[in-house]
Amino acid sequence: MNKTEKALRCFSNGFNCSQSVFSVFATELGLDKKTALKIGSPFGGGMARMAETCGAVTGAFMVIGLKYGKSKIGDDEAKKQTYDLVGEFVKRFKERNSTIVCRELLGCDIGTPEGSEIAREKNLFTVACPKFVSDAVEILEEIL
Repeated sequence: MNKTEKALRCFSNGFNCSQSVFSVFATELGLDKKTALKIGSPFGGGMARMAETCGAVTGAFMVIGLKYGKSKIGDDEAKKQTYDLVGEFVKRFKERNSTIVCRELLGCDIGTPEGSEIAREKNLFTVACPKFVSDAVEILEEIL
């Protein structure tokens, strides 16, 4: 099973988009899956269901940070590389989806009861969100 399939399985098992993206890369980067799922848990639904930055995107940012992020004083090259890769990720995600903002991706604000109802009625959590999870994993595999 490839990473995209693993992420989609994770998502279909009730984990959020951020957890699904972050956890499939975590173990190869030295972080156990349980810890990765815990770290990613507040970022689903556009960061705690606030419909801001898409959870699949924040999960990808965490993967990039875990792999390349600055961890030593003065390691400005790591910081630059991390920011450059995040920029490249965003560029590619926007090429596929126009935006990285959850409410814009879904066409409704899931941070409101009305928006959540619209998302459920349109099956966005089972149709749209898996596409964003897949896109995030595929883009990460291309740029890492």
